[in-house]
Amino acid sequence: QVQLVESGGGSVQAGGSLKLSCAGAGITFSPCGLAWHRQAPGKERELVSSISMTRSTTYADSVKGRFTISRDNAKNLLYLEMNSLKTEDTAVYYCAACIRGQAPFYYYWGQGTQVTVSS
Repeated sequence: QVQLVESGGGSVQAGGSLKLSCAGAGITFSPCGLAWHRQAPGKERELVSSISMTRSTTYADSVKGRFTISRDNAKNLLYLEMNSLKTEDTAVYYCAACIRGQAPFYYYWGQGTQVTVSS
């Protein structure tokens, strides 16, 4: 069974940093596109950043210049470095693997990790 497990979430003050990790089990990351999504209370889930199998990346406008996505295929790990955090970054962050043409747009999802940014 494929499992994606996020770690690294927590509570930080505005301006601080966190690094999220997503470890894959029962899956090989190398042929898959990977992504981080987040969902804040009362809001829809949104794509934060993605990284393709060739390591091309995308970022939501709200996080450009502050977040960096990366992957380590040999270790089956996906990372999201988050700097200069803002209160509006508060959300549950989910990793996802293997893009698909239909919603929810990725075949595999983690359970999420909470990121709370306080002022």
